[in-house]
Amino acid sequence: QLQLAESGGGSVEAGGSLRLSCAVSGYTSRPYCMGWFRQVSGNEREGVAVMDIDGSTKYADSVKGRFTLSKDNAKNILYLEVNNLKPEDTAMYYCGADSTRSGGFCYPSLPSKLYNYWGQGTQVTVSS
Repeated sequence: QLQLAESGGGSVEAGGSLRLSCAVSGYTSRPYCMGWFRQVSGNEREGVAVMDIDGSTKYADSVKGRFTLSKDNAKNILYLEVNNLKPEDTAMYYCGADSTRSGGFCYPSLPSKLYNYWGQGTQVTVSS
């Protein structure tokens, strides 16, 4: 069974940077989509950056130019570099994987319910 484990969150001042990591293990076939989502208590989980099985990445408009999604295939780690952080980026960040689909699109705007595997999350707090 696929397992996801996030790390790298923390508390930073506005303008700061972090690198979030998602260690992926236990899969027999690569998930169709993988990505990072974030959630503030009381709100729905929103897509931040996603990558399809071919490595193509898509970003939410709110993070374009500031966040970078990448994957180390040798280590099976999905990274999210978050730069120029803003207080509104404060949230719990989750790594998700969609292993049920074999076609279609991977966009951050697609519902998080399409993703059937999740990590435990890592908190990012940005102070002004």
